[in-house]
Amino acid sequence: MNKNQAYRPTTMGPNGAITTPHYLASQAGMNVLQNGGNAIEAAIAAASTIAVVYPHMNGIGGDNFWLIYNAKEKEVKALNSSGRAGEKATIDYYKEKGFQKIPARGYLAANTVPGAVRGWEEAYQYSEQNLGNRYQWSELLQAAIGYAKDGYPVTPSQEHWTNVNLNEQDQDFRYLQRFDEFRKVFLKANGTAYRAGELMKQPDLAVTLEGIAKEGASFFYEGALAEKITAELQANGGLLTREDFAGHRSDWVEPLSVNYRGYQVYNLPPNTQGMASLSILNILDNFDVSAIEEGSADYYHLLIEATKLAFADRDEWLTDPDFVTIPMDELLSKVRGQEHAKRIKFDVTTSMEKQLDPKGDTVWFGVVDKDGNAVSFIQSIYHDFGSGIVAKDTGVLLQNRGSFFSLDPTNINCLAPNKRTFHTLNPALLCNGGEPYLVYGTMGGEGQPQTQAALVTRIIDYQYDVQAAIEAPRWLYGRTWGASSNNLKLEGRIPAGVIAELQKKGHPVEVVADFTDVMGHAGAIKIDSNSKVKYSGADPRGDGAALGF
Repeated sequence: MNKNQAYRPTTMGPNGAITTPHYLASQAGMNVLQNGGNAIEAAIAAASTIAVVYPHMNGIGGDNFWLIYNAKEKEVKALNSSGRAGEKATIDYYKEKGFQKIPARGYLAANTVPGAVRGWEEAYQYSEQNLGNRYQWSELLQAAIGYAKDGYPVTPSQEHWTNVNLNEQDQDFRYLQRFDEFRKVFLKANGTAYRAGELMKQPDLAVTLEGIAKEGASFFYEGALAEKITAELQANGGLLTREDFAGHRSDWVEPLSVNYRGYQVYNLPPNTQGMASLSILNILDNFDVSAIEEGSADYYHLLIEATKLAFADRDEWLTDPDFVTIPMDELLSKVRGQEHAKRIKFDVTTSMEKQLDPKGDTVWFGVVDKDGNAVSFIQSIYHDFGSGIVAKDTGVLLQNRGSFFSLDPTNINCLAPNKRTFHTLNPALLCNGGEPYLVYGTMGGEGQPQTQAALVTRIIDYQYDVQAAIEAPRWLYGRTWGASSNNLKLEGRIPAGVIAELQKKGHPVEVVADFTDVMGHAGAIKIDSNSKVKYSGADPRGDGAALGF
């Protein structure tokens, strides 16, 4: 693919930019930027809006993570707003009920407190204290409230994933319409999915958002809403309590960082898999990637093999650092990167025995404002439509992130009360000379580190335009639901000769559609260090838009 060839143009703006996987969220954030708001304020407007208009991918019943660049202080801040398992969530509880693994759907899947709303508020308060806010808290939620109350046009993505979940045959994911409140909120009166373009309203969610707008996060975690959510969960065998909600806190954490080609790359520490995303780049930094033809079999092979080595470290160590001491300095050291690089052979592939998680529906977006402040943000309910449980008359769809805990007490990610689970979510930021150069990320579970590596290598090593880098053919090493082993999924635009060469190296290849959302919805904003022009792109695999002004 030509490094300047793209189906969509790269969006350019001299003042600010935003890219999200839903155009209405991009518009909500851009409206804030154009009226003098900063990157954090725009991010809150976009995050609350996309929680309404892209409900199969995220919502206020999920978690989020933030990377924030403060231009005044020239520092990168990281906020972990993921929820912890409830005080009653124990391995014995599930085992006594006959479970060998935590159910993926239903009341027992909703075993971690949603952290999203507290994350918005924590970021807002940081902005108020450090950047100077232009907007009142309540103003930033008005777009979201309007779409929930008055309706929004359903996207093809929402129609597709709703129908998938109405017809899902897998025992763990069977028929979300079995949940009364799911039917009430997400299906039409005749029990069918909303079709693309039809107007969907969420009046209960509008009332909930109005309460949050008026009272802040305390409305969600400490008031009548928390009582309503937890009372329903416990009445149906669930685990979360009022005390779990009231005790939730979001944490400012020290971001992880590695050097790649002289750029400093930042990500979130555990319990996120940011360590894997950085580890891949730490390995690749030992190769002259630009000397390898982009899009060749050797290019894909190198990045896939680096991914496997990074994932091996991740899976050995990644969990809540409050429960295990993780040797992060060693895992992301230059020496570790060199050792892994020496293990990569270009004529043969290595096998990875662990079956990778095929799910992870999420939204990532990026924002840069006129003062150079930047946000890389990610928000999720884990699987499409999360646990499938909507707390009655609240509109709050609860995540199933806690279903990723293991019930094996020897597993690094084993379930324990008040513990955060392994999170695939990880927003990224790349700096040059202490200032943001690339704000980037994607949705897509195990695919996030892989796609982040694709974006960085294509933009840094091959000088691709932002939009062209996003659109270029992608790959995903992992498995599909029901499969017992991992394979290599390749978009159909990859030439047959390259596919054949990868098979010859030993990769078990599956060719998928040319532009499939299996690869996730990626986005990026590049900032020219001299002109300060922002170059942004959005993924045609999603429903997003990149906007600048």
